[in-house]
Amino acid sequence: MDVSALAALTVLLGALVLLVAFAVGRRKEELREETEQTAESAAESNVTKVSASKKPKQEKQRSRKDKSSQHSFSHPLLAASLKSHSGNVTCLDFSSNGKYLASCADDRTVRIWSTKDFLEREHKCLRANVELDHATLVRFSPDSRAFITWLANGDTIRIFKMMKKEDGSLTFKAAPEDFPQKHKTSILNIGIAETGKFIMSASTDTSIHIWDLKGEVLASINTNQITNSYAAISPCGRFVASCGFTPDVKVWEVCFGKSGEFKEVARAFDLKGHSAGVHAFAFSNDSHRMVTVSKDGTWKLWNTDVEYKKQQDPYLLRTVPCSSSEGSLAALSPDGRVVAISDGCNVALYSAASGQLEEQLQGIHSEEITDLRFDITGRFLACSGDKAIRVFHNAPGYRAAIRDMQDMLKKAHNEAMKQRLQQQIRDAQSALDAVLAAPVN
Repeated sequence: MDVSALAALTVLLGALVLLVAFAVGRRKEELREETEQTAESAAESNVTKVSASKKPKQEKQRSRKDKSSQHSFSHPLLAASLKSHSGNVTCLDFSSNGKYLASCADDRTVRIWSTKDFLEREHKCLRANVELDHATLVRFSPDSRAFITWLANGDTIRIFKMMKKEDGSLTFKAAPEDFPQKHKTSILNIGIAETGKFIMSASTDTSIHIWDLKGEVLASINTNQITNSYAAISPCGRFVASCGFTPDVKVWEVCFGKSGEFKEVARAFDLKGHSAGVHAFAFSNDSHRMVTVSKDGTWKLWNTDVEYKKQQDPYLLRTVPCSSSEGSLAALSPDGRVVAISDGCNVALYSAASGQLEEQLQGIHSEEITDLRFDITGRFLACSGDKAIRVFHNAPGYRAAIRDMQDMLKKAHNEAMKQRLQQQIRDAQSALDAVLAAPVN
């Protein structure tokens, strides 16, 4: 083989070696990259699994945190905290037979509670679902067999019937049709007259509508108060009253004929004496007393047992300074002995006879109180403001009853009357002692 051929072969073999070395090096680089990608994918997968496994724990911890952040409240007079609603409670109503408390919230439910369970450890309730809407107001019918609601989105009244099943439990059925829409602004209150003859609805403008039970408007009232802040039907079922921007409360009588036919709405009387607009008012159970709370920083107690058709005006019994603010509510115990005034998240209880402050309940709810009501017996005061309903013993009512009976005992001349009063005083004192000695709920 000559030198030139040998040189050419050597060059060829060198090139081949270089080519093989290059190919092997390239393959090693590819294998290294694949290995790194696999490792990265595995690491990402592990991170995902770890985060997924942590998520339920985080959600559980968040749930526990939310639960622990719920408003807690304790007071010696607290009888019960009712906590089945998942939304803020906007309205309460006690049935006239004293057996039930109705509540509605923005969780699309109305709850019916048994008042006999207030002092038990567990508070069970029945639920009525409000389809495709939620109720902002709820009121029982006079026979306690139905309730009406105001629909937040529908802006109208819906009736629910309460029916007993074979096992004795209750079920709820909505009426096939809602009332027609009539109000043009936000609703303030609704109610059913104790006579069962009419339904009332009032809005924030100056409008009050009087309806029959089938949803026909019988009459409309213009309150001429610039804006309404509250309106209600009297417990006797005769009167409708309203208050608002002006410093008075206006009262009308809804009149019916002897055969039950609607006749008219007639102006009855006014409560005049406040120096600023009135936030709210309340009646005693016999409608003979009214309490009003005003922007002027006072509450007033009135005697409304008058013959207004003979031009007799209600007369003022008492004026008491108090804390009040926009949205303040008033409640008067059924016997007219105790006045309750709300101010933000707080409630103050006063003696109606003396005006003396009896109890201050501070920070009851985490939000402003939305409703304030005594039960029909006067034993309890209930209020709402957040997701819970607080029920209090009416201790000032017991004390007022004892004072009244002691005054009667001093004036009693009949021995049988004295003995009866002494026994009633002992019973009332025992009931008060039991309330004050009960464990804080």
